[in-house]
Amino acid sequence: MISKIVKSGLTRRTFLKSTAVTAMSAGLPGASLAAGNTIRIGFLAPLTGAVAAWGKPGLDGCQIWAERVNAAGGIKLSDGSYSVEFVSYDNEYDPAKARTGATKLIREDGVSFIMMLGGDTWPGVQPVADKTGMLFSTLLPSDLSPDTNTLIAPAEVHPIYNVTGVEWLAENKPELKTAVMCAQDDALGLPSVATYLAAFEAAGIKMLDAPLLFDPATTDFAPVVTRLISKDPDIVCLDTCYSDYVHPIAEQLFQQGFKGQIISCTADFYDQMIAKTSEEFMEGFVFQFPDFDDPALNGDNINFTDPNGFYAEFNRRHPGQWGAVSWEYASIMDLWKAAAEKAGSASPDAVAVAMKEGKGKHAFGDADWWGTELFGIDNALVGDWPVVAIEGGKARIKDFRSIPDWYARHGDLLVKHMKAYDQMWDQRS
Repeated sequence: MISKIVKSGLTRRTFLKSTAVTAMSAGLPGASLAAGNTIRIGFLAPLTGAVAAWGKPGLDGCQIWAERVNAAGGIKLSDGSYSVEFVSYDNEYDPAKARTGATKLIREDGVSFIMMLGGDTWPGVQPVADKTGMLFSTLLPSDLSPDTNTLIAPAEVHPIYNVTGVEWLAENKPELKTAVMCAQDDALGLPSVATYLAAFEAAGIKMLDAPLLFDPATTDFAPVVTRLISKDPDIVCLDTCYSDYVHPIAEQLFQQGFKGQIISCTADFYDQMIAKTSEEFMEGFVFQFPDFDDPALNGDNINFTDPNGFYAEFNRRHPGQWGAVSWEYASIMDLWKAAAEKAGSASPDAVAVAMKEGKGKHAFGDADWWGTELFGIDNALVGDWPVVAIEGGKARIKDFRSIPDWYARHGDLLVKHMKAYDQMWDQRS
């Protein structure tokens, strides 16, 4: 999800700072829609800074989604058809700015729904959600708690989907017996650390050392990698490191001669990692986010409309910028649109009720609203998730694995490790 080194030599962070000023409301009304019949959706995420690539590509994907929907007649409610328009606010991954943005989007822009990345910014927004009753979404179910019932996680089930990659590795590469892990010490890294520890324990893979937690301000990763590989592990796990970290860590692993298995939550802009290392070094790199031109996404289980076409259009408009979140916010909007049309209303209360009736059409298959055991509330849409590996320089889906099935067998381990890192909902509260 975060940054990439572009061919010009600029970092993606610099690129996003230069382009974020042009990020405006997305989605022009279709010609057949009456002027003024518009539903506004808030996009409250980092568009600049170190976490921008978990926001900006998602807004770009939403623009494509809005144009498709508006061209097809818009959102059909009980009192007519509406176009959809996205109103963005750059929270720079800062809780105070996120709170200001949420207030503005509700009071001044009149949005009916607000999508967020979540994480460290959610505590700033939660009082606004509690006061207004606005429906919010997060890409991080670890934000969920029974304290706020208007927060949902309908697309990404971070970090619990990471168990699927470890399970797949253990079954397909049983010779891998030991692992080490590193992560930035923040609200994205810590719950993921707990999840990977549970997954490795369930798979019988031994941790050679405690997870190496580094300061998010770290820029020199040579010492981090030296320490990671000092005990000659079979697996190096990069947890949910930002791409600003994944890229230099992978480069250091290559330069320091690591020959083992790498697993990571994400591998955004992996072509740039291949360019800085080698295709051979990156062969078999396991992560959790597919390219949407993958043939496996054309199956009947997939609930994302025309994934191959969406991927092609995204890359036509934003070449080289596809990342983990490029499709996720659009996927959330598919669920929101279906719920609004079912309810006949864009009211946050009505949409929330309609969305949670029965199974949900998650991008990777039908899924259940789940989470009470882990998050204190059933507001996460959980089902299957893909395991992805790089083969011949291209990401390919290797399997779809059931998160609920894994949890039914090993949920006690996940709770144990979440508690050890103070990541259970009641500890966070």
